[in-house]
Amino acid sequence: MTDQYAVIGNPIGHTKSPLIHGLFAEAMKQDMTYTALVGPLEPVGAFAEVVRAFGVSGGKGMNVTAPFKLEAFAIADERSERASLARAANALKFEDGRIVAENFDGIGLVRDIEVNLGVPLEGQRVLMLGAGGAARGALLPFLAARPAEFVIANRDIAKANALIADAGARGSVRACAYGDLETMGHFELVVNATSASLTGDLPPVPPTVFSPEGTAYELAYGKRLTPFLRLARNAGVRGIADGVGMLVEQAAEAFAWWRGVRPRTRAVIDRLTVPLD
Repeated sequence: MTDQYAVIGNPIGHTKSPLIHGLFAEAMKQDMTYTALVGPLEPVGAFAEVVRAFGVSGGKGMNVTAPFKLEAFAIADERSERASLARAANALKFEDGRIVAENFDGIGLVRDIEVNLGVPLEGQRVLMLGAGGAARGALLPFLAARPAEFVIANRDIAKANALIADAGARGSVRACAYGDLETMGHFELVVNATSASLTGDLPPVPPTVFSPEGTAYELAYGKRLTPFLRLARNAGVRGIADGVGMLVEQAAEAFAWWRGVRPRTRAVIDRLTVPLD
């Protein structure tokens, strides 16, 4: 019997997940289907009902995208450490009537940076802009890569400090306000985890944070040269990238979690990549 998987979000028409997992299934010769579901925004509890119904009907797993990652975490019976720190889930597994929650966003991001882009994080200075859900999902995998220093910059420094406190003592990590960046020198990697690029805005960061030999990484994907990446390029940064690799790598992690085999990702990333220029 063909195993059923899905991605749920609202809106969902833009999702690349059915294409990605379809290509993975074909390459790995897996008997499975993967569909996109429009999740209900109301009434309260409707999302949970749809998710549980999918599991009861035989669904094996589900990806979760905006705006439901927090709700997916809340309805789970079991949660990974990564999901618990993020307080959000981007993948669910249905096992013996239970819902298990995971968050692969951070793992996908770090793998894209280190493996696909060839940028080692150990011993480097890393700056992440933003302390929202994207930053929460990425923090533990980043710290596991052992950067020399990891700085989280945010308008509300209390929010960044709260994220660090939730993570516990796991490495050299600290928070700062955007205004403090003027005196902090450059970083080998700067990651934009804010939502600014979704609206065409620019986080309030000085060009001095960029190292010309370093890398600027934009979590948004398919938007070509965003204001953040343009700032980095104008600052002379050689390495710029958007989040398409992260998208594919986190999907591969979910696929491996569900199916027990991890697909190769290079061909799928190349297929989905939109030139930045």
